[in-house]
Amino acid sequence: MVTDAPVAQTRLEQELAALAGSVPDPEMPVLSLAELGVLRGVRMREDGGVDVDLTPTYTGCPAIEAMSADIERVLTDHGIPQVSVHTVLSPAWSTDDISAEGRRKLAEFGIAPPRPHASDGPVPVSLTVRCPHCGSTETELLSRFSSTACKALRRCTSCREPFDHFKEL
Repeated sequence: MVTDAPVAQTRLEQELAALAGSVPDPEMPVLSLAELGVLRGVRMREDGGVDVDLTPTYTGCPAIEAMSADIERVLTDHGIPQVSVHTVLSPAWSTDDISAEGRRKLAEFGIAPPRPHASDGPVPVSLTVRCPHCGSTETELLSRFSSTACKALRRCTSCREPFDHFKEL
């Protein structure tokens, strides 16, 4: 009988997942890969090596190479002889994968976090983005792209401060 039930992780796999998940995102070092929600799985192999599944925030994300190298370094430094990081595109990453702690850190860092998607009900037609500096919802879009493709540049019309907004995906 074939089942799609998830395989329980061993204690060592959980420890290695925590180590890999603690790696800072190279584009937004205020977030760990676990908080960003891109770390999908860590599995021990029979040869003592480790396979890590990583999902980029979008298919062409240039940071995936840096993330992979950083994970390999952290796990190798922890005594794992061979680490293979695999890019997994399905299921696709969504801003809903960002943890509550990750959203809090983004706002604290001055980046407006994405709004969680409603699991049911209509999708809002307008996008109200709260200024991470003063809390006003009176903001305007300056550019659809900012320092990374996953962020937009906005300005608060109340405090006049520019800020990044992590776009909803």
